[in-house]
Order: sequence, then structure tokens, then C-alpha cells
Amino acid sequence: MRIAVIGGRYKNEGQLARIAEAHGYELEFEEGHTVGRGIEGIRTAVSRSGLVVIVTDVNSHGAVQTAKKAARQLDRPTLIIQNFGAARLSRLLEALDRRRQVNVDDLKLASGAR
Repeated sequence: MRIAVIGGRYKNEGQLARIAEAHGYELEFEEGHTVGRGIEGIRTAVSRSGLVVIVTDVNSHGAVQTAKKAARQLDRPTLIIQNFGAARLSRLLEALDRRRQVNVDDLKLASGAR
């Protein structure tokens, strides 16, 4: 699954991409500019992703709103966070891995029925 990270340029993009790849994910970084073709870049990144991470610390209000609107229109799940780094990415990917491992057939209702 591709994860779009909207906001900022990261010195450690290579490290973040390797962490994601080790978990079977692909990261796409979009700086979050809203001038020129920036808005279209945000929309395109959102459309190609299965999850949208919107970083508020480095994004303008307009970029956050554009990303949220595009995700809502395209029915993409979003995670809105203040900052983003290797530790935060690792925790996110571990949570996604746990979600993938849950088999719906193994879940039981509180009543004990299936």
C-alpha cells in the first residue's frame, strides 16, 4: 500500500522510505505547497495512496484543508499529526501490520455467536 505524506521536505526521506519498504509499504512525499501546481500535486498524491498522513507542523492551513478535502472526496483514510519522523512512522506501520493480521473470521461477537 502506498502512504502519502503531505507536508514538508525531510532530510531523512531515504531512511523513512526504507522503514516503510521493510514493512511492505511505499511512501510518497508531497511538500504541500498550494501555489502554482501545488494543489494538483496534493490531490494527485492523495489519489494514488491508500492512506494519507497530513503533517500540520510544516503545512499551511490551506494545504491541510486541501489534503483533507481530497481525502474525503476520494474516500481515503487520513492521519493528521503534528510532526513526522522515523519513530512515528515505525509506530504507524506496526499498527497497520497488526490491523492486517486480524482475520474477520476469527472475531467473535460478545454473545459468542459467529
